[in-house]
Amino acid sequence: MEELGLKELVEIFWSKKVQIILILLIFAVIGVIYTMGFVTPVYTSSTSLVLAGAESEGQTASTANSITTTDITLNSKLVSTYSVIVRSKDVLGQVISNLGMDISWESLRNNVTVSSVEDTEVIEISVTNGSPQYAADIANEIAEVFIDKVSGIYNINNVYVLDKAEVDNVPSNINHSRDVIIFAFIGVVVAVVYVLIANMLDTTIKSADDIERQFKLPVLASIPIYGSDLQKKKKKGKGGRK
Repeated sequence: MEELGLKELVEIFWSKKVQIILILLIFAVIGVIYTMGFVTPVYTSSTSLVLAGAESEGQTASTANSITTTDITLNSKLVSTYSVIVRSKDVLGQVISNLGMDISWESLRNNVTVSSVEDTEVIEISVTNGSPQYAADIANEIAEVFIDKVSGIYNINNVYVLDKAEVDNVPSNINHSRDVIIFAFIGVVVAVVYVLIANMLDTTIKSADDIERQFKLPVLASIPIYGSDLQKKKKKGKGGRK
């Protein structure tokens, strides 16, 4: 394929503008059909927990409510440990039993994510489920079971619910605008490839410039080709004069 200048490329793409627009529309429609017909919506609800001052037996009210430097250091170290405990078999198995769920703890674990807010003692528990109500119920139950387990393991009460999970009826895995843009971008790539391949396979001569570029020879003259309709009109004109 000979090298094409910017002007030639623009002309080639402009000549195929109808096909390019058609390809973009087709891929955009495919994106809408895919997100609306083939993606099963799931919903995510989150609850956040905060690690505060440790409260144990024998402490006075003022001491229990105060937060020391030692508490902050201890909580920072416990964030990672608590994140593991949240998704443990012991905690999730108890949640399944409490809610009467017919599911294995491994399956539930795959739908539970735990993250810690950077530079804080806040833990966020997120649950994904096909039912928005069920996602919220599971998240809140995990928080309650987790707090009880921590109290039993460490004999301290330093985890509190900051925000309870609420029902979110907006699917967390569907974004129509994003999907249409992605499919439209794929359509742009396909359209560009189509135009370039079509130009490579097109060996017809369309202008004198094509001849000069192909054969490296100057065009001295050109013979116009008249359409058959024009020739018929001339013949009719001559016949009328007779």
